Amino acid sequence: MDGELIIRPVETAVFFILALVALGLELWAVVDCARHRANAFEATGKRTKTFWLALTGGAAFVGVISLFGSGGGIFGTLGLFGLAAVVAASVYLADVRPAVKDAGRGGSRNMGPYGPW
Repeated sequence: MDGELIIRPVETAVFFILALVALGLELWAVVDCARHRANAFEATGKRTKTFWLALTGGAAFVGVISLFGSGGGIFGTLGLFGLAAVVAASVYLADVRPAVKDAGRGGSRNMGPYGPW
């Protein structure tokens, strides 16, 4: 039996699952960015809401292309643009989201150096 007949479907399924997870991450980033106020971005010293909406929206668009596009090429499941889209969404979720979320609650008025007091 030819090994390619076994490996190819498994490889395709793994790439599809990875693209699905990446798309979920990118959609989470764009939806979360859209629900915060614009002045919260500027109050925290991050770039504007328009910048982050464009970046995360573009990442979600690339994620859709990666998921439903062909498995190979530069727009493939793990292509260069797909990787950049996951990185952009991850930067938003890891760095910008916590800062904007804290600014939306009115800052940290009752926070000491080691937590709330």
